[in-house]
Amino acid sequence: MTDTLETPADRTTRTGRPASYDGERRAPGVVADTWNVMTRELRPVLREPASVLFAMVQPLVFLALFAPLLPDTGAFGGSALQWFVPGIIAMTALMGASMTGSNLTLEIGTGSHERLLVSPLSRSSLLVGRALKEVVPMLAQAVLIVAVVTPFSFDLHLGGVLVGLAVLALFSVGVGALSFSLAVVSAGQDWIFWTVQQTLVFPLLLLAGVLLPLDGAPGWLRLAADLNPLGYIIEAERALFAGDLALDTLGAGVLSAALVAALGLAVGLRTMRRAS
Repeated sequence: MTDTLETPADRTTRTGRPASYDGERRAPGVVADTWNVMTRELRPVLREPASVLFAMVQPLVFLALFAPLLPDTGAFGGSALQWFVPGIIAMTALMGASMTGSNLTLEIGTGSHERLLVSPLSRSSLLVGRALKEVVPMLAQAVLIVAVVTPFSFDLHLGGVLVGLAVLALFSVGVGALSFSLAVVSAGQDWIFWTVQQTLVFPLLLLAGVLLPLDGAPGWLRLAADLNPLGYIIEAERALFAGDLALDTLGAGVLSAALVAALGLAVGLRTMRRAS
């Protein structure tokens, strides 16, 4: 992605200094900065509708291939789709957010990222804006998936779905910030970003029980799954999508999403402050 965001640093006055320093334009607040960064990141996505459509169809392929293999038993709340759909939506959130740093690797190579670093835009807005950009495609994918499966054996509980998407949005911000940090650390060596991203994403998905339940897993695998925050988030998503507002399950999911968001933002901001 090579689009650049026009900032006061890109325009100079007669004195040769950025316009914002001469009082001609005051740097916007953090909220406005974050919005500008997010819309800048979304612009190339909207220019390539084919890639957007492919990304939205991909979860449906997983549904078509895996859902018929799952029996409609009580273990799945009476419906395989009721159990499987929340996991697929959480999977799209994780995979999309973990790709946040991929565009940054391109910007670092072209010098666009360095221009933003010296602009009056706050570095926290650069981080959060990029992370929030992945929330929009995730919401679009979730709407598409729910719309497709609702006519079948999927009971729609709109309130629970909305709360579940809010939890996933919080989780996505944290994962996106971590992906951003990884891209900064691996600047100039893109293979490091892709190796770490691919190495971590799929074990997290499998240990969260996205595609298959872990009820009969051996002890060591259950222990690894218990250490995976995504597992608690998916359990909360399944409860919410089924209309079950069990406080213990929901609380564990929200807490896990909040911890991931806090960790991601803390690591991301620290990385941004050290970036040059």
